[in-house]
Amino acid sequence: MKLILDAGSTKIEWILMDGNAVTNRFQTEGFNPNYTDIQILAKTCNNVSLPDEIQSVHYYGTGCGNEQNRLLINMVFQDRFPKAEIHVTHDLMAVCHAVLGHEKGIACILGTGSNSSVYDGENITEKAVSLGYIVGDEGSGMHIGREVVRAYFYGFMPEDLRQKFAETFHLELPDFVQTLYHKTQPSKYLASFAKFAGENQAHPYIRALVKDCFKAFIEAFILRYEHFKTLKISFVGSVAYHFQGLLKEILSDQNLIFGTVIQTPAEGLIRYYQSPQT
Repeated sequence: MKLILDAGSTKIEWILMDGNAVTNRFQTEGFNPNYTDIQILAKTCNNVSLPDEIQSVHYYGTGCGNEQNRLLINMVFQDRFPKAEIHVTHDLMAVCHAVLGHEKGIACILGTGSNSSVYDGENITEKAVSLGYIVGDEGSGMHIGREVVRAYFYGFMPEDLRQKFAETFHLELPDFVQTLYHKTQPSKYLASFAKFAGENQAHPYIRALVKDCFKAFIEAFILRYEHFKTLKISFVGSVAYHFQGLLKEILSDQNLIFGTVIQTPAEGLIRYYQSPQT
């Protein structure tokens, strides 16, 4: 019996497997150890209803790129499941396992945040620098949402879109600033405006805005790799999923090989752990 967790800033997906069968699956509030106290995760872990007989825990999490965060998360689950083997790794490995399985390629995250890595079918051999939502996360929901709301308040957005935005959000500048700078999870808040871009992506202005964000993603997270022209590029994340038409277009324009897109790693991770090679 094994527990698989895909932990992002927005939500955590919990998957309980007994052999190859999924016996339980649910979601809880997201967690990022860079921005959230570890006690929040501990409380969530203790409150969920799971059997004590779990033999292994496989935690894939955003913010798990450094050893300190991995150790903290390991302690939380070791305390909850003292007899289980605990495996904590970063969310990029979840993407590799979900979209590439045991094949080589470039695995990318395009959700609330963004990142990428080169995978040889077993290990990550190259990894992009992740600078987080303040400096990095190019092409992400945060990036697209930030550009949308910026265009609205700066007056760059065409009038027809401005009216739609105003009717959708009823957003006043003081309220926006207060929420962004004085409440928790600012990246998630900015990413919430990406939905507006998704609903209006046929509009020429939004198309151009999103394509510019994706160009920035490719420059930061794809072109850095030595063999980027010969490897399939696959994606996990709500942004990649909902904007996959524009994403394919951008990759094609730059003669890059498009692989696959899935919205969340869950189904891919289930397949991975059902594989006889795993």
